[in-house]
Amino acid sequence: MGTIYAIANQKGGVGKTTTAVNVAACIAEAGEPTILVDVDAQANATVGLGVPKDTEPSIYDVLAGRVPASAALVDTAVAGLRLLPANPDLAAANLELPRESGSETRLREALAPLREQAAYILLDCPPSLGPLTINALVAADRVIVPVQTEYFALEGLAGLLETLGLVQRQLNPRLAVAGFLLTMHDGRTRLARDVEREVRQHFPELVFDTVIPRNVRIGEAPSYGRPVIHHDPLCAGSDAYFELAKEVAARG
Repeated sequence: MGTIYAIANQKGGVGKTTTAVNVAACIAEAGEPTILVDVDAQANATVGLGVPKDTEPSIYDVLAGRVPASAALVDTAVAGLRLLPANPDLAAANLELPRESGSETRLREALAPLREQAAYILLDCPPSLGPLTINALVAADRVIVPVQTEYFALEGLAGLLETLGLVQRQLNPRLAVAGFLLTMHDGRTRLARDVEREVRQHFPELVFDTVIPRNVRIGEAPSYGRPVIHHDPLCAGSDAYFELAKEVAARG
C-alpha cells in the first residue's frame, strides 16, 4: 500500500514543484516504484519531467470521471517514476469542483487504485488553498511544506496550518505533517541563517534536517525536462534532494 504525500504551500515560488519532481526522482532512483501527480494547471511538474503540457488524458480527465487514473499515467525518463500529467484545462476544475457535493474526495477516490502500484505517490499542489489543494490534502497521508528562507517565510504558515487542521478534523483524520522543508537557502547571508533559526524555533519537531540550497543547477534542470539528479548528479542540489529523500523515507 503506497503512501501519498502532498507538497503544499499557498505561497508561490517556494520550491513546491522542484521538490515534488526531485524527491519523486530520487525515491524512484533508489528502487521504489513512484508516481508523481501534477495537480497544478500550470503543469510545471509535467514539463519538468519532459512531458508536453498538452498531454491527454490528464489529471483533469481523471477528476472529471472520463478515465481511470491508471489510464492517464505516462512513463518518464526516470526509471521507476510515472507521471499523472496536468494541462491548462485543469484550471476549470477550480470552478467545477465546488459546485458538486462531496467533491473534496474526488482525487482520493481516483488515486486509491494506484496505491497498489507504487510505494510513494507525490502530489504537486498549486500555490493556493483552493479546491485542487484541498482535494490533494484529503487524498494525502502526509504533507511536506516547502518554506523559502527569506523574510516572509512564516507569512501564511499559520493559515496553512489552520487549513490542515480543518481538513484533519472534517475530511481526513489520518493527514499528518511530514515536515517543513527549508528551500532556496543561501547560508552565506545573515537573513537566511536568521530565518532558518526562527523556523526551527517555531517548529522544532517538524523541520527537516536537510536544507535545499540555492543552486544554479536546480534552476536549470526544468528547462531540460529532467530532474536535477539527471541534469547534474554531482551538484549540491542533487546531494540535498538525495538526502531529503532518505529523510522522507526514514520518517515514514
